[in-house]
Amino acid sequence: MTDAQETAADTSLRTTGGAPPDDVAPAPIPLLEPREGIPPVVTSGDALDRVIAAFATGTGPVAVDAERASGYRYGQRAYLVQLRREGAGSALVDPVGCPDLSGLGTALSGAEWILHAATQDLPCLRDIGMTPTSLFDTELAGRLAGFPRVGLGAMVENVLGYALEKGHSAVDWSTRPLPEPWLRYAALDVELLIDLRDALEEELDRQGKLEWAREEFDAIAAAPPAPPRKDPWRRTSGMHKVRRRRQMAVVRELWTTRDQVAQRRDVSPGKVLGDAAIVEAALALPVDVKALTALPGFGHRMGRRQLEQWQAAVERAKALPESALPQPGQQPAGPPPPRSWADKDPAAAARLSAARTAVSALAERLRMPQENLITPDTVRRICWEPPKNPTPGTVEDTLAGYGARNWQIQQVAPLLVRALDATA
Repeated sequence: MTDAQETAADTSLRTTGGAPPDDVAPAPIPLLEPREGIPPVVTSGDALDRVIAAFATGTGPVAVDAERASGYRYGQRAYLVQLRREGAGSALVDPVGCPDLSGLGTALSGAEWILHAATQDLPCLRDIGMTPTSLFDTELAGRLAGFPRVGLGAMVENVLGYALEKGHSAVDWSTRPLPEPWLRYAALDVELLIDLRDALEEELDRQGKLEWAREEFDAIAAAPPAPPRKDPWRRTSGMHKVRRRRQMAVVRELWTTRDQVAQRRDVSPGKVLGDAAIVEAALALPVDVKALTALPGFGHRMGRRQLEQWQAAVERAKALPESALPQPGQQPAGPPPPRSWADKDPAAAARLSAARTAVSALAERLRMPQENLITPDTVRRICWEPPKNPTPGTVEDTLAGYGARNWQIQQVAPLLVRALDATA
């Protein structure tokens, strides 16, 4: 970055949010360029050792990003990891050629990791041995600071005054070799992440929200891996149309067969068989391959062997005894949908209305999304089953039990106490 560009970026930071006079055309936003060019992709142990050594001796926080092949490959594994640190420059690491990055994770364990939308990348980074002990999430920081658009490109443009290249976020990152334009895009994702972090920290501090953000970042870093979903087949799109238990069994059998095929072929399950086709087969309960072929999603492009595979899954579900059929999905733990509250518990509906109004007004004053101030689920739960004696202490304890952070409790508890008292 040239001195002139740095000056332009600094000026942009000071003037973000201001509009030019009507008679002055806005200055064009410069396209971000890699400072040291595109680094070579690390695909061997020797090259990885050099990167580990360089980043271990670097200073300050480390910018980290990962690219997956969602929609193309099975699962959410990382196919490229990008890093940048002062004194080490940038690095692009191929987890296919270097599947164990625990050495790199260990070298960076004492550093703050900067990620954008950290919860999206942490699972795939954890799978290859990289887990931060502390982090700064620039996407979440943008939300807390009140930015209306918090995508990385929008944040870099609005805060630092640079435009990121677009167009490669949803490509198949499992492609080898990776095209040069994709590598350029990937390298730029961490190019200014440290600068963005510093600017957002300053803005959060100015707004009195920096400690709030640190609580959020610590909670993300300390969160354990999410447990496997129970009965993931129940999340099939269109499942609400399936009412009968025998039909549910068909969905389960087709979903399980599809998942096994997708895992074996290492492709996205949606590329094997669409959710809509699974639901159509469950509703129709086809008697043979010919009947199956007539259903949407099982057309002429599908080979005979594939059709027989799907029909066999249908037949297995049809042959199950009643005792082996899945039960209707259990209602998730917690209160019922709010739309039913007025009939089931008018007092709870009144509490929820008062609480939502108060939380919405506070979120607007604090210039942040309501869901970042306090999760809607937490508000619903405390309004459906409030403490028997809704004092500040009991409400604070209840919020803490639902996982609210200290800063959220301090901000929201007084509002909820008043809402619960007013509707008692």
